[in-house]
Amino acid sequence: MTARVERVGEAIGIAREGGLATVTLDRGDGRNALSRQILLDFKAAALSFADDLETRAIVLTGTPVFSAGADLKDPSLARRADAGLLERRLLLRAGPEMCDAWAAVRQPVVAAIEGYAIGGGVALVSACDFRIAGEGAFLRLPEIPLGMNMSWHTVPRLVSLMGPARAKAFVMLGEKLEAPIARAEGLLDAVVPDGTAFDVAMDLAARLAALPPNAVQMTKSAVDAAAGALHQASTFMDLDQFALTATSEDAKEAIAAFLDKRQPRFTGR
Repeated sequence: MTARVERVGEAIGIAREGGLATVTLDRGDGRNALSRQILLDFKAAALSFADDLETRAIVLTGTPVFSAGADLKDPSLARRADAGLLERRLLLRAGPEMCDAWAAVRQPVVAAIEGYAIGGGVALVSACDFRIAGEGAFLRLPEIPLGMNMSWHTVPRLVSLMGPARAKAFVMLGEKLEAPIARAEGLLDAVVPDGTAFDVAMDLAARLAALPPNAVQMTKSAVDAAAGALHQASTFMDLDQFALTATSEDAKEAIAAFLDKRQPRFTGR
């Protein structure tokens, strides 16, 4: 059987074959940063499975790395900085809505991570059902050291996976979490030799796809409902918190210090 391949935007490809689908991000630059358009395309890719009765399991990946996080060259950042609060909140919705769309996919989703997943890349994989990473990969959330909060409805997902203390350390410190440590702390489900994450993820997806689809999808919904009963209540303000912290003096200082290659001096302003 030949895979049916479709493009979503310029950087995302979806291949469907039998009961399996793969969704691949490849911007051709070796970093796979997330522009606002990429976020919208990723959301569209997730929604494309809503009425798909053939696909039983999905592998989500990026090549050659998963994602470097926010695209600092994205023109929409300048637009957001100059926008009024109402428009800024609209622009900021792209990230959390993309993650929520993937969390809501009825089929099980397996993330395959090589190289690194940073910032929004971590947010995306935390919205998946399973996470497989190469042993040389790492995950990192740089938002807090940059003077911003972690949003995109990600914090409760990390708490469910890692527990409160480990989630706090991961989010607050902004330090690299190497794949073996991330596995020990519950963020990853398996660590495999570099270059094999996709193959291992496909094997898991194939095993899931071979099971009765109704029972699998109902189980996913039941587990997500139990684990995430309070997620919406605990994240309904994280977009507005980001809109506030991103305009703080500390955020400006963090970015200036990063560009000047010096230690930031935070004041709480």
